[in-house]
Amino acid sequence: ERPLRDFPAGTRAPREVAAYEVSEATGWGRVPPTVLRDGPFGEGMCQLWIEGVEGSELLALVDGEEPEPGWKAIGFAEVGEGRTALLVHADDERLRRLAVLDAVINNADRKGGHLLPGAEGRLYGIDHGVTFNTENKLRTLLWGWAGEPLTGEAVEVLKGLKTALEPSGALSGTLAALITPAELDATRARVDALLKAQRASDLGLELG
Repeated sequence: ERPLRDFPAGTRAPREVAAYEVSEATGWGRVPPTVLRDGPFGEGMCQLWIEGVEGSELLALVDGEEPEPGWKAIGFAEVGEGRTALLVHADDERLRRLAVLDAVINNADRKGGHLLPGAEGRLYGIDHGVTFNTENKLRTLLWGWAGEPLTGEAVEVLKGLKTALEPSGALSGTLAALITPAELDATRARVDALLKAQRASDLGLELG
């Protein structure tokens, strides 16, 4: 584990497990099963291997200034020789749910390579070692819903998380063993803020 200035050494494996626990609490199952295990170099994270499925296009570079139907614009990217192209992601409910999860866990590194299409239409997000910071670190490619209201489903899921994160809630007890008290309080505050705002434009997203 490489040390990072804003994520203390030895904390990234528990953050991976915490992201899985929050994902499970949403009922969306966006993160593969993840646990802590002892190993030859001490405690670390062990995650179920997911065999990726080819042919599920989630990101693309296209010409023009507006995306085609079924796609959401992220921003313009340099593609060489002074040319730019529009970077887009699929207008896919699976990605939309993952964007909400990322906002809750304060994911500082949602890259395209962290999106893993699985069998039977499942979509997983992986690499969650830089999450749950007390400061706003949210950085993501899943930007396309900015300015749109959160879905009714997302609002209901957030309400369920709010209850589960109460001091007596099961999720609160689980996370208390994985992240700091301040990080747990910050997670509660993010859920509250999402419920209050209920608009993707208010999530504080930074283009990844």
